[in-house]
Amino acid sequence: MSLQERIQTLSRERAEQVIGFRRHLHQHPELSFQEHNTARFVAEQLKSFGLSPQEGVADTGVVATIEGRKPGKTVALRADMDALPIKEANDVPYKSQNDGVMHACGHDVHTSSLLGTAYILQQLREEFEGTVKLVFQPGEERFPGGASLMIKDGVLENPKPDNMLGQHVLPHLPVGKVGFREGMYMASADEIYLTIRGKGGHAAMPEKNIDPVMITSQVLVTLQQVISRAANPKIPSVLSFGKVIAEGATNVIPNEVYLEGTFRTLNEEWRHKAHQKIRQIVTGIAESLGGSAEVDIKVGYPFLQNNPELTQRVKQSAIEYLGEENVVDLDLWMAAEDFAYYTHHVDACFYRLGTGNEAKGITSGVHTPTFDIDEQALDIWPGLMSWLTLTELASGT
Repeated sequence: MSLQERIQTLSRERAEQVIGFRRHLHQHPELSFQEHNTARFVAEQLKSFGLSPQEGVADTGVVATIEGRKPGKTVALRADMDALPIKEANDVPYKSQNDGVMHACGHDVHTSSLLGTAYILQQLREEFEGTVKLVFQPGEERFPGGASLMIKDGVLENPKPDNMLGQHVLPHLPVGKVGFREGMYMASADEIYLTIRGKGGHAAMPEKNIDPVMITSQVLVTLQQVISRAANPKIPSVLSFGKVIAEGATNVIPNEVYLEGTFRTLNEEWRHKAHQKIRQIVTGIAESLGGSAEVDIKVGYPFLQNNPELTQRVKQSAIEYLGEENVVDLDLWMAAEDFAYYTHHVDACFYRLGTGNEAKGITSGVHTPTFDIDEQALDIWPGLMSWLTLTELASGT
């Protein structure tokens, strides 16, 4: 039996257990940086495999290593563990038991899949040279991002990974398929908080007021020039505002208006120039119309870049494991992921797992109360990650 066949056999044999892991985690979701029970569960499973996990990394992170028969490369594998503040609408046996908290982004899938991979690689440790580092991180869904805190706590040291792999569900991709993209893949994400102040009063006497609602309308329209005129059209950029609060009335002009938005792009130099442009436009317009403005830009995750050479190798390994028809190319995506922090420190590849199934009605997107996966995915993904890891350890580059 070839190594690939052994991995596939182990993956199939453990599928029921991995599905059980996923269902347990789905029933007991925990919000970002509150994953105490999740971390304990992960550590217990790793210990049952014969591993010695390090707990308490970045408070609720868990790290473990698997040593091959001889020293060699180190490949790190990452899963995120946190859930979202969403009330689940699915009527399934494994529905969330924590009201208002749900694994709506597939982190239960990532964690259970990596546990399955850990088991397979531990069983095969005499078959490879090098080290596998298992990284179970908290807080992907919330600034400053658990990845940044794990890095500060030394997750990329002792041993330092040569390469790092991460995976994420993709509900519109059919189960059994996997997607890759070389180079820039996902955007940076910054949060923008604005307060536009004026002088409120009766709406029938505008001459006595400084209308912050009108100032806000000018600000919102003009800010789009950051994208349409200040940005290089070759650099994807998004500036959107999803929250505007002006607590006046039909005949009341308020004293201030509050706004929240996001800025995303795929170039770090332009990213910080855009922050300056946003501040200049907001304060300039507010002051020119007699008001004032407070601008708070919270710098979030950087853009995510997949190392081209590593991604080419990993993609080819995926073709060997799944067949060429099940490996697809991905487009740029303006969503953000804190795995991006790792990609700025180590050669990394972040790929996507197909989990959808139209025939079964499993089509909901992530971050929705009806998100779910075709659990057939968990027959496949632990074995795939194991194969990608071992072929990368053997690549010698």
